[in-house]
Amino acid sequence: MVPWTGVSLAGLLLASCALGPDFVSPSGPAVDGYSRERRPSATESAPTPGGNSQGFETGRDIPGAWWALFRSRQLNAFVEEAIRNHPDVQAAQFALRYARENALAQQGSLFPQVTGSASAERDRVSTSQSGQWPAQASTYTLYNASVSVSYALDIWGGTRRSVEALQAQADYQGFKLEATYLTLTANVVTAAITDASLRDQILATEEIIKAETDQLTRIQRQFDIGAISKSDVLSQEATLAQAKATLAPLQKQLAQQRNQLMAYLGRLPSQDRGEHVTLADLRLPGRLPLSLPSRLVRQRPDIRQAEATLHQATATVGVGIANLLPQLTLSGSYGSTAPERLFSPETIVWSAASSVSQKIFDGGTLYHTKEADVAAFEQDLALYKSTVVTAFQNVADSLRAIQYDAATLKAQAAAEKATADSLAMAIEQFKTGAVPYANIINAQQSYLNSRVSRIKAQATRFTDTAALFQSLGGGWWNRVDETPDALPRANAGYFAGTDKKTEDALR
Repeated sequence: MVPWTGVSLAGLLLASCALGPDFVSPSGPAVDGYSRERRPSATESAPTPGGNSQGFETGRDIPGAWWALFRSRQLNAFVEEAIRNHPDVQAAQFALRYARENALAQQGSLFPQVTGSASAERDRVSTSQSGQWPAQASTYTLYNASVSVSYALDIWGGTRRSVEALQAQADYQGFKLEATYLTLTANVVTAAITDASLRDQILATEEIIKAETDQLTRIQRQFDIGAISKSDVLSQEATLAQAKATLAPLQKQLAQQRNQLMAYLGRLPSQDRGEHVTLADLRLPGRLPLSLPSRLVRQRPDIRQAEATLHQATATVGVGIANLLPQLTLSGSYGSTAPERLFSPETIVWSAASSVSQKIFDGGTLYHTKEADVAAFEQDLALYKSTVVTAFQNVADSLRAIQYDAATLKAQAAAEKATADSLAMAIEQFKTGAVPYANIINAQQSYLNSRVSRIKAQATRFTDTAALFQSLGGGWWNRVDETPDALPRANAGYFAGTDKKTEDALR
């Protein structure tokens, strides 16, 4: 009777299916482009470093180390240091391990739970209780040893759905790790480029201040000999003061940008060693990879995170449905109780039992818990769709930025050359008395503004390229970002605590 029952229950378990919806990864949007307008085959170019034309190669894969396309050793070193040292990366590695360990722990619920117990008891019976005549005290030792087994049959798949939900949570943490890498690397690249831009803006401002200081000296000499009026001197002094006034805000921005860059590198501000990138050292990639829209939903870490969350919500609905149905548990024990020899035939004790439990009335708790899980699934589905829409917007914005900022740099380079020529002409004309000194003042101010604007536009082309790589997912599938910290510890020891390196870091 017992073997037949076991076979029947095993067959029932194997034949049973997990209740609730089975998760299927959503398909990508049925579109063939990122914008309605036709994208130009290449951008405009400008006669300045970082002003070359850029084209797109649709369907080309994205390299894992996309930042290396800028061909800057210092930029590569910054990114590698950030990945190696930033605490957010380390935290993401351990978060992934935490999620994996939880999934493994829940998998244990699929197996029988076996508990062993043993005890020894020393007793003394008083003379009045011994039952012997003549009365005498009795002392003895009672030994007990047993093994108990319990097994909650997962007939409705509730436990399997719980495991599935935790595995989906581990997937979420895995893609969160990739999102952390992507955000950090893009931030480092952008911060380094902004740092280089501010340095060039400061250098340009300092050169203009020096030129205007020299010009003020010449004007002062001409005033001393009576060749010009005092108003011309005052106008040049005002122009010089305005140029100097733009320097301090740039220096403040650079100092704060350095602090931000150090934070991305995992350093304190006081640990800044002065390394930096220059715009002249960077190379703008001429050919840019552009993923197909159908691939974007598999490449963006944030979309994959939203998908994993949706998967977890789907499995949780199955758990809620299974909880509404009867729960079957098998249990048994085998042991021995004896005053001397354990496990002799006359001392063996055993038991076997099965139980079924079903909530008869709970005020609707289980039903409404399941309904809450269904609502959470619907919410996560809507959030997934929102994430996809935002991702496509990011790519479209990046493509437009690359297109129009290339035109902006071309215009700014032309404006810089025109204002430089205008300033040189105004100076020559003033020497001959053809124009008033106010023309020089206006030309100087226009040249300063156009030069700084050209530097900003030059840096923007590099940051636009970085933003495109970020919006396309950053090529994480072409590199290995997980470290041993993200994996369950295989040889840690059953009773091991934290790693020694972690304990040392706390001292």
